[in-house]
Amino acid sequence: MKYMPKIAAVFWILLLLAAAAASPASASRVVSNVQTITKWDMLWDTARQEGSLPAPPSDQEEWETIGSNEVAGNKPSGSSSAWIRMVLPELTAETPAILLENIYGKHVIIYKDGIIVYESFRSYNYEQNKILLPLEREDSGKRLYIWADSRLDRLGISGEVMTGEQRELLGIMIRKDVFDVILGSAFILIALTLAICSIFLFQPNRSVWLSLCTVIMAIGVLVVTYPPFLFTFYREYGEMYLILFDMALFLLPPSLALFFEQILGDIVYIRRFRKWLTFYSIACFLIMIVNWLTMDRYYWLYYGVSVTLLGLQLMALLICLMVASLKRAWKGDREAIILSVGFACFAVTSVSELFWFYIRQGHYNLFLWKWGVIGFVISVITILGRRLAEKHRQVVQYSQELEMFNNELQRSEKMEIISDLAASVAHEVRNPLQVTRGFLQLLSSKEEEGKNKDYLKIALEELDRASNIITDFLTFAKPEFEQTKILHIDDEFRHIEGIISPMANLQGGKISMEIPEGLAIKGNSSKFKQAFINVIKNSIEALRDEGQIHIRAYSSGDEVYIHIRDNGEGMDAQTLIRLGEPYFSNKTKGTGLGMMVTFRIIEAMDGRITFTSAKGIGTEATVRFPAASSDSAPES
Repeated sequence: MKYMPKIAAVFWILLLLAAAAASPASASRVVSNVQTITKWDMLWDTARQEGSLPAPPSDQEEWETIGSNEVAGNKPSGSSSAWIRMVLPELTAETPAILLENIYGKHVIIYKDGIIVYESFRSYNYEQNKILLPLEREDSGKRLYIWADSRLDRLGISGEVMTGEQRELLGIMIRKDVFDVILGSAFILIALTLAICSIFLFQPNRSVWLSLCTVIMAIGVLVVTYPPFLFTFYREYGEMYLILFDMALFLLPPSLALFFEQILGDIVYIRRFRKWLTFYSIACFLIMIVNWLTMDRYYWLYYGVSVTLLGLQLMALLICLMVASLKRAWKGDREAIILSVGFACFAVTSVSELFWFYIRQGHYNLFLWKWGVIGFVISVITILGRRLAEKHRQVVQYSQELEMFNNELQRSEKMEIISDLAASVAHEVRNPLQVTRGFLQLLSSKEEEGKNKDYLKIALEELDRASNIITDFLTFAKPEFEQTKILHIDDEFRHIEGIISPMANLQGGKISMEIPEGLAIKGNSSKFKQAFINVIKNSIEALRDEGQIHIRAYSSGDEVYIHIRDNGEGMDAQTLIRLGEPYFSNKTKGTGLGMMVTFRIIEAMDGRITFTSAKGIGTEATVRFPAASSDSAPES
C-alpha cells in the first residue's frame, strides 16, 4: 500500500509533462508562420512495371482532387502504388520546409523539378510515414510529385500538410507524438512498479496484480509503438517496434479478460471468451513467426488474422466486459461502480474508433482510446488500492487480536498454575497458621508490656496477613458461588460505602455516588462486595490531597455499567497492561492477589472490567455485568 502514492505521483507528473508538451497553447507560440495545404491531386499508378523506378506522370492524366479529410476512390485491380501532386504555396520563411504528418506507403519517393529529393523504403510492414522535407524560397508555386507503394488498400495522405519555418515544423512534428511516447512510458513504468510490488503480496492478490501489470504493460507498448515517432527517428529498430506492437496486441485481449474475471468473479461467458482469446492469440503469434520466417509471403493472411479479425474480437470483448461490469454495478457493488466508470471511458472510445477505422478502411489514426486508457488505469489502481487498504486493516486487526489472545493465554497459564497451587496448599497451610496464631495470642495476653509484647503483636499481624493471602488463594481457586441471587446495585454500594468510607476519610478523600434505583444483576453478594472493595481500596490508596472518588452506575441495553473514577496518581500504559497479573503490585507489601481475585470474581459473574488511566490525572475502572430483572427469583 505504501507504494501507491509514489505510483500515482509518477503517473501524474509524466501525464502533466505530456499534456504540457502537446497543449495547443504551447503549439500556438511556434506556428505563427505555418501554412496548411488543404487539397492535392491523386493518380493511381497502373503503368509501372515491377522493379522499375517510377517516373512522374504527365499533367494530361486524369488526376483526382482530394481534400485533407477525404479518402481516395477504390484502388484499381493490380495496382499497389499511387501518385500525389501538390502545388507549393508562397514560401516566406528563412529556411522553408514542408511537413507531411502522415502518408501511407512502404516505399515513398518525392520528386521536385523531376529530381528525387527524398526516398524511404522499409523492409518491414509499417506504412505510416512522417516526412519533413527542406525547401527553398525559389520553390514557391512549384509542384511536388509523391509516389507511394503499399501492400494494403490504404494509400495517400492522412493528416495535415504544412509549410513554414523548418525549425518550427520540426517542433510540431515532435510534439504531435511526444505525448504518446511519454504516456506509454508512464504506463510501462507503472506496470514494472506494480510487478515488483506484487512480489511482496500474498498469492490471491498477486494473480490480480500480475494480470493488471500485463494489461497496463501491453497498453503502454501499444501507445509507444503505434505512432510513427520511433519509426521516423529510430528507423533502424523499426522491425523490433513492429514485433513488440504485435505481441502487445496479442497479449492484451486475454489478459484483459483474465483481469475482469478475477475482479468481477467467475462469469461463464467471460471465462469462455478468455479461453478462446488465449487460443487465438497463440495462433496469431505462430502465424507471425511463420510470416517472418517466409519473408512476408503470407502477410495477407497475417494482416487479416491479426488486424481485421482480432480487432473485431477486441470490440466484442470490450462490449462484454462493459455489460458485465454494469450488471455488477447495478447491484450496488462499489468496486464495480468505480470499474464501470473508468472502463466505460476506455471501452466507448476504443469501440467507436475501431468501428470508424473499419468504416474508413484503415484510413484513420486511433488516438481517443489513449485518453480512455487513463480513466481505466486510474479506476483499477483505485480498486486495488482499496483492496490493499482493506487487507492492511485486516492484518492490523488480526495482529491486535493475536497479541490480545497471546496475553490471555499467558494469563490463563499463570492463573491455572496459581489455581492448582492454591487448591493443593491453601487448606494444608491454613490449619497450622490458625493453631500458631492461637498460641501466639495466648502468649500475648499473658505477656506484660515490653519488647516481647511488641514482637508478638507483629507476629500476629503477619499471621493475619498470611491468612488473608490464603483466603485470596481459595477465592481465586474456587470463584464459583454456592449461592447466587438478584443483587440491587444501590443496596450493595450502600453497604460498601459504610465499610470503605472511614478508610477514605483517614486518607483525606471523599467518596460520592450516583447510583439510581432499579439496577440489578445476578451474583453473590459477599463476593461482589469483596471485588469492589478491592477496587475502591486501591483508588483510596492512590489519592493525594483533596482526593475524590466518584462512583456511578447506569444501564445501557442489556448491560449494567459501573464506573469508579479517582483523581489519584494514575498509572502509565505499561502498568495498566499488567493489572490482574499474579504477584504484580505497585504497593510496597502488595502481592497483586487482591486485584487478581477481583478479576476472577467479576469474570465468574459473567462481567468484564477495564481500566483507563493517565499518570498524574487519575484512574477509571469500568465494570460491565449482564442486567437482570429486579423481580427475578434467587437461584442456587
